[in-house]
Amino acid sequence: MAEYKLLLPSMGEGVMEATIISWLFNEGDFIKEDDSVVEIATDKVDSDVPTPVSGKIVKILKQKDEVAKIGEAIAILETEGGSQDSQEPETNSYEEVKDQIVQPEPEVVSALEQPLSNYSDNSFSNQNSDIYLSPLVKSIVQEEKISESELKSIKGSGLEGRITKEDILGFLQNRGAVQSAPAPQTVSQAVSPVKSQPAPAQPISINDGDEIIQMDRVRKIIADAMVNSKHTSPHVTSFIETDVTNVVTWRNANKNSYQKRDGEKLTFMPIFIRAVVKAIQDFPMINVSVDGDKIIKKKNINIGMATALPDGNLIVPVIKNADQLSLSGLAKAINDLAYRARNKKLTPADTQGATYTISNVGTFGNLMGTPIIPQPQVAILAVGAIVKKPAVIETEFGDVIAIRQKMFMSHSYDHRVVDGSLGGMFLKHVNDYLENWDLNTEI
Repeated sequence: MAEYKLLLPSMGEGVMEATIISWLFNEGDFIKEDDSVVEIATDKVDSDVPTPVSGKIVKILKQKDEVAKIGEAIAILETEGGSQDSQEPETNSYEEVKDQIVQPEPEVVSALEQPLSNYSDNSFSNQNSDIYLSPLVKSIVQEEKISESELKSIKGSGLEGRITKEDILGFLQNRGAVQSAPAPQTVSQAVSPVKSQPAPAQPISINDGDEIIQMDRVRKIIADAMVNSKHTSPHVTSFIETDVTNVVTWRNANKNSYQKRDGEKLTFMPIFIRAVVKAIQDFPMINVSVDGDKIIKKKNINIGMATALPDGNLIVPVIKNADQLSLSGLAKAINDLAYRARNKKLTPADTQGATYTISNVGTFGNLMGTPIIPQPQVAILAVGAIVKKPAVIETEFGDVIAIRQKMFMSHSYDHRVVDGSLGGMFLKHVNDYLENWDLNTEI
């Protein structure tokens, strides 16, 4: 018999950890190769972890609601045959990452921060503090004598705001720059202005017959993300009414033949995404993110597609490299992601890396909306319901009134980096691409 460590597998770029939702087997159960053994959650995606070997579960190392890092052992199996020990990735030691840190001058010490003199192994355990630190991060904290007040100032980028190695290294780089500056003469001069805090919310009265519903995990994540976005980005929204008569005519002429040929539904979304991609190519500064006082211009065009779930929650799967897909390729990618989203079959990687997002509020019969920007993107487009309207049409014989297919579009953008001219011109280009849709377009 041999011991095998079941590791939490990699789940896509940017995913560093996951929360255990439930084990599908118990200790002592025998599992077969490729059996799903545990359900995990990363951000808004729930998924299963299969086992690559057959064997008996000897010990479960991570219990329900505990967080596991990528590559960390979550269970120990007993297998037959020779040694099948998993190749557990070596955890970076502090010495291996120390050269990434900009060290302050040794004689410069912050006048405001007195480092904690002693860190016990349990100084930041879940039981004794609100701050959770992985062993690697804890070792960096100990070596660099980072105080607890400094830790509380670090905004963690990990699951549920946990501080990652990258967060701590970034803090130390900035800390080095700050500490290398001339020492403040007085404490009062060095203290940053205190930001005014919002007034505490008034207690909500609960009357007889009222029902209290606890938010589920996904709803809490969505709520936090929406509040964070409004706090981070000053939102501006531009509106335009678009004549999509050509788009509707073209789709009606091609949807049946396309479904018969490819077995796929032809929705309006591939056309909307095609128009957005072209407009991004015209105005690449819409395809950016903000990092402090730096603008990160994205090379890839990855389109997020807001999707309503049967349980009432929302998820945004991502069409990677949308500019490299044909119209048919976009239709297939959209249908695949939408199906897997509604059937809880998305992987964590399917929701990572969006650089621009589209929300189809018209699905619910809404004419328009003011969408909230998904961070760290800087813009989002909402498309409304398509309705028939009388409109004035210019012809060579003069103006005439005709029935046209009309749709409102709403473009919300981050006013830190997108001004009204850029946000408005981008929206106008999306409008023009849709209004001038070629009826001879092939799919």
